[in-house]
Amino acid sequence: MRLLHDWSPRRCSSGLPSVSARTAVECTSLSTALQIRIAEPGDAAAIARLVNDAFRPERFFIDADRTDPNKVATLMQKGKFLMLFEEGGFVGCVYAEVRGERGYFGLLAVDPQHQRSGIGARLIAAAEQYCSSAGCRFMDLTFVNVRQELPSYYRRFGYVENDVLPFPSDQVAKIPVHLIRMSKTI
Repeated sequence: MRLLHDWSPRRCSSGLPSVSARTAVECTSLSTALQIRIAEPGDAAAIARLVNDAFRPERFFIDADRTDPNKVATLMQKGKFLMLFEEGGFVGCVYAEVRGERGYFGLLAVDPQHQRSGIGARLIAAAEQYCSSAGCRFMDLTFVNVRQELPSYYRRFGYVENDVLPFPSDQVAKIPVHLIRMSKTI
C-alpha cells in the first residue's frame, strides 16, 4: 500500500508530499483521521463499485454503469486514482492525470452515505496538489451538461466553464447530452 497523505482538516496545512513520496504525512485530528493513498491495480474492483454507487444520479440519462474494473485498470495506466479512507473504510476517490502543463481530474466519487461531508473537497484538493507537484499549471475537469448542480459546486473551488465537448461516442445516452469543461490555474 502506498500512502499518499493522512489528512486532518484542522492540523494538516502542509499539503501533499511530492508525487514520488511513498510515506505518510503524520497528522491527527480531534474528529476523524482521513487517509489518502494512490490506488494499486488490486483496488480496481472497489473503485468501480464506489464510482457506480456515487454516479447513480446519472441513471436518468444513461442506463449503463459509469465504469467497470477493466476501465479503471486502463485509466491506472495513464493516471492515478487517489483513494480516501475514513476510519479505515474506503469512502471516496478521484482520478488524476498529468497532461503536460495541464492536470485533469474526473470520476470524483464519494460513498452516498458520506456525501456532503467535505470528502469531495478534500479529494479535489488532493488531485490538484498531485498534478501541481508534477509541474501542472492548470487543472481541467469535465461533466455531463444535465448535471445542473455541478457548475456551482466546482465554481466554489475556482473553476470556470471554458468549453463544450461531445459526449463520448462509446456511451449511449437516453437524451441529447454533451460535456462541459471547466478549468482553473493551480
